[in-house]
Amino acid sequence: MSAYQIITVTPLRRGFGANVSGVDLSGALDGPTQAEIRQAWVAHSVLCFPGQTLDPASLERFSAILGPFGHAPYVTAMEGFAHVIEVRREARETTPVFGGAWHSDWSFQATPPSATVLYGVDIPPVGGATVLADAARAYADLSPTMQRLLSSLRGVHSAAPAYGPHGLFARDDDSRSMRISVSPTADNVEVHPIVRRHPQSGCLALYVNHVYTIAIEGLRADESKALLEFLFSHMTRTEYVYRHHWQPQTLLVWDNRCVVHYAEGGYAGHRRLLYRTTVAGERPLAG
Repeated sequence: MSAYQIITVTPLRRGFGANVSGVDLSGALDGPTQAEIRQAWVAHSVLCFPGQTLDPASLERFSAILGPFGHAPYVTAMEGFAHVIEVRREARETTPVFGGAWHSDWSFQATPPSATVLYGVDIPPVGGATVLADAARAYADLSPTMQRLLSSLRGVHSAAPAYGPHGLFARDDDSRSMRISVSPTADNVEVHPIVRRHPQSGCLALYVNHVYTIAIEGLRADESKALLEFLFSHMTRTEYVYRHHWQPQTLLVWDNRCVVHYAEGGYAGHRRLLYRTTVAGERPLAG
């Protein structure tokens, strides 16, 4: 018997990610439908809703199903929609692709977002995939000895590599169409457990990422670098990865607590526009 009575959930390969149909997200959803969407999100970590006709207002309404809005620092929201960011790249742009390296959104915050919601508006004919990796399965596949080692360690997270005065976006030219700020506040750090327990499912996942995890608390720099490089390489192996190829009017939702992701380029000379919201999370729980 299906666990879902209203929506249709079709798991992707290995159960990491699922396609969802049988629901129109453009209007208000009743309580049971909302509950099934939340259930599917926790079960599969990544949900794809094809064929949805959404605008910024309906995207905000859908996002509220998953929880209150998160705070999005350093990136200016759309006028009139305080919680919607235009992830935009015009055909003329020459700056690095926004989100172009493996990360978990805003992991440098004290309470990083639980969910990221993206809606495809203008999709280029080539390139532009969003690539996601299953940090829970990556953790489960580690040896018991490595799991014990990581259980007491904490990662140091900072926005400095991206948004600091010497970060990636400080080196932008004037072709970038997104309004991104750089600030000395990006040099602040937050410390989170390297093994994170999901508050709903109880599953354990690696909670480090290439962009924002800059060190491991208590280790020498060379020790920290070696262990992080191993974890980064391990958790993004092919068997943990789902590559989402965008179509217009597709909504994608993922769980930042157990998923890392990045945006692929490969569409130079074409415009790409997605609407994005984030959903507030909680302080990461140690495994």
